[in-house]
Amino acid sequence: MATSLQHLSSYDASNFIDISDKRFGLVVADWNREITDVLNAGAYDTLVKHGALAENIFRNSVPGSFELTLGAQFLAQHEEIDAVICLGVVIQGETKHDDYICHAVAQGLTTVGLKYNKPVIFGVVTTNTLEQAQDRAGGKLGNKGVEAAVAAIQMLGF
Repeated sequence: MATSLQHLSSYDASNFIDISDKRFGLVVADWNREITDVLNAGAYDTLVKHGALAENIFRNSVPGSFELTLGAQFLAQHEEIDAVICLGVVIQGETKHDDYICHAVAQGLTTVGLKYNKPVIFGVVTTNTLEQAQDRAGGKLGNKGVEAAVAAIQMLGF
């Protein structure tokens, strides 16, 4: 569903499981850090709001969104990590780099999740402009980090 049709920070928590004993890995890209720090705060706050203990949330930083896949694998390989949330930003530029990065990251994160049989969440903002990214990082369309944390909680309920 297009983000313009749904607020990223709106969700129904009525079916959430108890996550007080769950451990979460956050992998956050440093590239576009003014955006990814907001995504991280949204994910972290959402996890804590729904019962995750602060000491059970681990943040690892990677240089950019392309590196989210390996960062996710580093965390997912640990048995004590129950879910991995990957947060990044890819903004279309003058070249097609965004197509290559988004495709590689989406496929890579899917592979990591299947390999380790645990949720690995794609919390990457992919936009045409910086303004659109800001709108999805706590702006008028909500926070993609919140959406990613909600997805992790929901997936742990299976």
